[in-house]
Amino acid sequence: MAALTASASTCSPARIARSAQSGGGADALEAWLRTHPGVEIVCRDGSGAYGEAIRRALPDAVQVSDRWHVWKNLCDKTLAEVRSHSSCWATVNPARPAGVREQTTRERWQQIHDLLDKGVGLLECARRLNLSLNTVKRYARTREPEALRRAPRYRPTLVDPYRDHLRERRAAEPAVPVLQLFREIKELGYTGSLNLLYRYITQGRAEGDRPVITPRRLARLLLTRPDKLREGDTRLLRELTAACPELAELVRLVRAFAELLTPTEGNDAKLTTWITVARAADLPHLHGFANGLELDRDAVNAGLTLPHHNGRTEGVNTRTKRIMRQMHGRAGFDLLRHRILLQ
Repeated sequence: MAALTASASTCSPARIARSAQSGGGADALEAWLRTHPGVEIVCRDGSGAYGEAIRRALPDAVQVSDRWHVWKNLCDKTLAEVRSHSSCWATVNPARPAGVREQTTRERWQQIHDLLDKGVGLLECARRLNLSLNTVKRYARTREPEALRRAPRYRPTLVDPYRDHLRERRAAEPAVPVLQLFREIKELGYTGSLNLLYRYITQGRAEGDRPVITPRRLARLLLTRPDKLREGDTRLLRELTAACPELAELVRLVRAFAELLTPTEGNDAKLTTWITVARAADLPHLHGFANGLELDRDAVNAGLTLPHHNGRTEGVNTRTKRIMRQMHGRAGFDLLRHRILLQ
């Protein structure tokens, strides 16, 4: 998606939509731009195809990388980093027993690294082990099999409010029957089933200080502005980062990059420093993000220093999709165009 700033006001959303519908995205954009030489600034996402199309059609136009898309890319990489280090920060939460899946992961990691040590290529490893190439790449760049361990994805349950009682009772009387615990918390107001309590205890959740946090929720805490976090979330994030040095470094880098999203002169120089620090950290997913910034550096620099963004265009895009869903199966493009122009 691209937002356009032109000297001639001929850039209606409906015309852009018809142009995009008439052919492939990048080719349609290039054809449309060639008929509108007055366009001076193009704000777009990180698509290399769109960037090349704009360069061919309007070599003198300024390309601006939309800040929301840059931040979204960083969010995706942050979640990937949090997941890859779950074996580290998850030690703050209750330990979980190693199951068949974890054993399979260890065996697969060993098989892949044995082949790599013998000089076998990634593609040949994938063929011999009957795995996808992306899976082999993921295992190959992992130094230890523990890094592939994932934190369990537990949701809040009706048992959570009674965790302290369960911990105290099991500490005082380790052999206390689950049925007895069920009766006790029933008297305290528990409304769940015995089966739910049994699963809760066998998963080791009763011994934890808190419910196990999921990687997605941890990433959300990490990406939230510190002044917007609740006190409990701030304390939890501090404990988790203390248990994982890589996660602590990730927090610092994410917050430093967030400061660059306010367009200011000199942010391009700060971005150079940020990329250098990010590449020095042991955060491979963030390295990929930094490499992507370098590949589109001019547009990213413009996005961090100029006020232009894709906000209005993305709003039109969202509204258009809503209208299309309302009309699904009942009308064609002409009516869609009229509704877009009239609303």
